[in-house]
Amino acid sequence: MVGGRSADLAPTAAVKVFSAGTAGCVADLVTFPLDTAKVRLQIQGESKPSLGAQRARYKGVFGTIFTMIKTEGPRSLYSGLVAGLHRQMSFASVRIGLYDTMKQFYSRGSENAGIGTRLLAGCTTGAMAVAFAQPTDVVKVRFQAQVRLPESGSVKRYNSTIDAYKTIARDEGVRGLWKGCLPNITRNAIVNCSELVTYDLIKELILKHNLMMDNMPCHFTAAFAAGFCTTIVASPVDVVKTRYMNSVPGQYSGAINCALTMLVKEGPTAFYKGFMPSYLRLGSWNIVMFVSYEQIKRAVVRFQQSWDSQL
Repeated sequence: MVGGRSADLAPTAAVKVFSAGTAGCVADLVTFPLDTAKVRLQIQGESKPSLGAQRARYKGVFGTIFTMIKTEGPRSLYSGLVAGLHRQMSFASVRIGLYDTMKQFYSRGSENAGIGTRLLAGCTTGAMAVAFAQPTDVVKVRFQAQVRLPESGSVKRYNSTIDAYKTIARDEGVRGLWKGCLPNITRNAIVNCSELVTYDLIKELILKHNLMMDNMPCHFTAAFAAGFCTTIVASPVDVVKTRYMNSVPGQYSGAINCALTMLVKEGPTAFYKGFMPSYLRLGSWNIVMFVSYEQIKRAVVRFQQSWDSQL
């Protein structure tokens, strides 16, 4: 991102990749229940035979969380966490950690990258990240959508994270692990541009006009704005991605068919189902992630400097 506090703070691409992946895991640990609530609200209303009772099961963010704790236990809020951490280590590390590198590549080393260059860098790293992390995203969504209701006698879809990878590959083929790849590439290009470019620009403006120092309050402000912009822009694609990834084989012929089915059967508002948990989750995730990213990045650089000075 923009500028460090001093000239000696110049993290390498490897440091940024490590810091981004670690910060993504920290953010997931803090905000995962909100993400699970978002997924449950997004898939609510899907066209399934047993929909009657499910349609009114979840109401609002905290109502969803309370219902899940009451009916499935507190652990249900963290269902799919292992896959989520797998996802962040392979996903955030690429899309966030390589953003500055791609920005410099497209601007040919120039320090003054334009908005077009930033958007292109965000799209590129977002698409690259999907190629690495799509299987982890599919498994995470499947676990979060998996309802555990002992009284109904329902059988768990997957027993463990590794079992989910194996079962999907066996039953749906290797392509099943990349299910929803196209909407996910679209979503992550949009999310990456919204998150990183908004954060980058706002942080740059704050520092340029000396409104704040390059410290935690500055990072918090820029991350808060990035989360809000991202939620508004990315929610429709995110809902389609979640529905399609969680669908059984044959339910939708593709992501476009999934979107059209939602539009016809549930109306335009279906694309903003789970908006509040999306905002709470993305806003809080951005704040925790970017603040952690900046601090971890600087801590690693200081450790490197301290290590080098002892040699």
